[in-house]
Amino acid sequence: MSRRPEPVQVVKQRRDATLQRLVSGVPYIQFLGIQVDRRGDELTAILPYADKLIGNPMLPAIHGGVTAAFLEVTAIIELSWAMIWEEMEAGTVNDDAPRIHLPKTIDFTVDYLRSGLPRDAYARARVNRSGRRYASVHVETWQDNRSRLFASATGHFLMPQRDG
Repeated sequence: MSRRPEPVQVVKQRRDATLQRLVSGVPYIQFLGIQVDRRGDELTAILPYADKLIGNPMLPAIHGGVTAAFLEVTAIIELSWAMIWEEMEAGTVNDDAPRIHLPKTIDFTVDYLRSGLPRDAYARARVNRSGRRYASVHVETWQDNRSRLFASATGHFLMPQRDG
């Protein structure tokens, strides 16, 4: 006998709650003000403009370290999201767990293509390879036009040990 599908509101609420737990578990995400928008299984990270993000007030341009951190956070959240998707969809993610264990960065290479302007930035990551121990992720960030990237990055990550 097949199970009846859950109401769409229940599924949406579970996905949003899991994503919120994932994002709220990293204080640096709150410090930078990064938000994550979810549409189905696709995530878009948003870095809302703030004066504290400017590295060179003469241009003005977003600090390169902020750009790199935004890209790295986006990669880690996307990788974690992909890692917990099946458990979340099955309803087996434990809401009482202290926190979701995040992948650890092995290396992260950023290509700065142009200055980040003093406005909101957006980023999306694509998991190129994800195994039990290792993962590779590519990230792109843009501001006004998705086809005009201002930075991109590739990272390699050590995956957390899975229970069971």
